[in-house]
Amino acid sequence: MMNSPRTSFPRRIWLAMLSIGPGIFCIGYTIGTGSVTSMVKSGSQFGMQLLWVLLLSCLYAWVLMEAYGRYAIITGGTSIHSFKTRLKGGKILAILVMVGIIVAQWNALTGILGLSSHGIYEVLRLFLPTLPENSYWGVLGLAIVLIIIMYGLLLVGKYSFFEKVLVVFVTLMGLSFIVSMFIVLPDPGSIARGLIPSIPKMPGGKLMVAAFVGTTMAAPTFVVRPLLLKGKGWNADNVKDQSRDALISAILMLVINLAIMAAAMGALFYQGKTVEKVLDMVYTLEPVAGKFAVALFMVGTLSAGLSSIFPILMVAPLLIADYKSGDLDINSKMFKVITAIACVFGLTVPIMGANPIIAQIATQVASVFVLPLVIGGIFFLVNNKKLMGKHKAGLLLNAGMITAFIFACIISYTGALALNELFK
Repeated sequence: MMNSPRTSFPRRIWLAMLSIGPGIFCIGYTIGTGSVTSMVKSGSQFGMQLLWVLLLSCLYAWVLMEAYGRYAIITGGTSIHSFKTRLKGGKILAILVMVGIIVAQWNALTGILGLSSHGIYEVLRLFLPTLPENSYWGVLGLAIVLIIIMYGLLLVGKYSFFEKVLVVFVTLMGLSFIVSMFIVLPDPGSIARGLIPSIPKMPGGKLMVAAFVGTTMAAPTFVVRPLLLKGKGWNADNVKDQSRDALISAILMLVINLAIMAAAMGALFYQGKTVEKVLDMVYTLEPVAGKFAVALFMVGTLSAGLSSIFPILMVAPLLIADYKSGDLDINSKMFKVITAIACVFGLTVPIMGANPIIAQIATQVASVFVLPLVIGGIFFLVNNKKLMGKHKAGLLLNAGMITAFIFACIISYTGALALNELFK
């Protein structure tokens, strides 16, 4: 009897990523160019000082993914539809959450497209030095090509296909950033000091704290999760699968974001350099590791951007369908029309020629304001014994949700102060 051939290492990685399930979409929502921008800028400007914010954000992201996932698995209900039908005053809450998430995500899309197209252009210039610097039409053309490709992929219209595309992007992103971190590994003592809570007392400190939370505790990650679990076909028999999926997703978020911040610290912070424009991000690693490392880092950055564009384009039709009936419908005319509108809206920053670094960070901050509503809504649902039975939230999950709510309120206030300072 012949032994079956041993599974290759790349295939083992592929199978491991596929096993994450709906969590791969959570990573797509939370780790995009918004995360890359925030982590790189923070790492270059403040070192690892904001590591404590990242840890808390990932911890609470896990808590909320578990809460929303558990509710969906046990009741079969979805977020927006359940808010509307099962909470007192829930119709207003559902509309506020839905509008808040769509506005924040569409604004984030403009920054993502701007950063991705700028990044691709600068990598092309790295290997083709004859290309002109800061080409408006070159960057805009790349942005248009990118969004057309992503829209074309959306029209395939199958959950399993979306999941596999995101697996490719997220795997490339994670490996690229982790390798980049080890190329310029910072002092372990500096990393440890980042666990002590403090806010940088300099311009932009509050803004970065709010951006960290906005990009890691991303509201759509939690609200869309029940729809994705339904799309996957999971039910009450998959309680353990859901919990494992939530935990692995949160760990991957932490590891990848930590790797980005550490790479930026190792390459730029010690030299006193900060990131102000896309060109600075592109050349993060060149001084210490050459063009190969630059290309590697940009593969991760672009994979982050592409892995975010996909879920963001889907968020509006998914939430609208959720509000109406609680069903996931990715083949409807409404889905195709609304995603097309999102594509056009996403070209705003490239068309304006605005600085995508500032645009991206500001839009990440805007995401935090809907978080208290998202946490409050699921708190009441998952504590409803009539709906949840023996799976009703226990002491630990409730403690996690309550402290997450307090944390989100504090960060929302911090974000409001930061945006007021930015646009004065």
